[in-house]
Amino acid sequence: MNAQNRPLSKQRLRVWLKMLAAQRTIETRLRERLRLDHDSTLPRFDVLSALDRYRDGLRMSDLSARLKVSNGNVTGIVERLVSEALVERVAVDGDRRAMRVRLTEAGIARFAAMAADHETWVNEMMAGVSATELDSLIDLLDRMGEHSE
Repeated sequence: MNAQNRPLSKQRLRVWLKMLAAQRTIETRLRERLRLDHDSTLPRFDVLSALDRYRDGLRMSDLSARLKVSNGNVTGIVERLVSEALVERVAVDGDRRAMRVRLTEAGIARFAAMAADHETWVNEMMAGVSATELDSLIDLLDRMGEHSE
């Protein structure tokens, strides 16, 4: 059965499965490159990335919310990053119990190197897709997201 004779629901399912496969392939390659080139993991990269966007730091609960993971998942990663002096804990003004975590100078430098490589890797993996195709794909994904809520 060709695509024109296939029910629209089946085509949508096929697109979903292809998107998942592409995402998994790219993520697997990124995980491997981060491990080999930076002795790091994708979750560590994600934490560093979030903290890079919020240079004043984030409370652990805000960091977890931005990453859409539990506090427990973030706590272990942050503990290791603190022990490596890439992240530091700082007191929150007006709240003795609350702490923010933020990048140290070493963390900023380490993340910058990782982010530059990450961008290069993603660019290489998508080299076969033209600018026009990328724009179309972004538009399509935006439209899909609008209907998923």
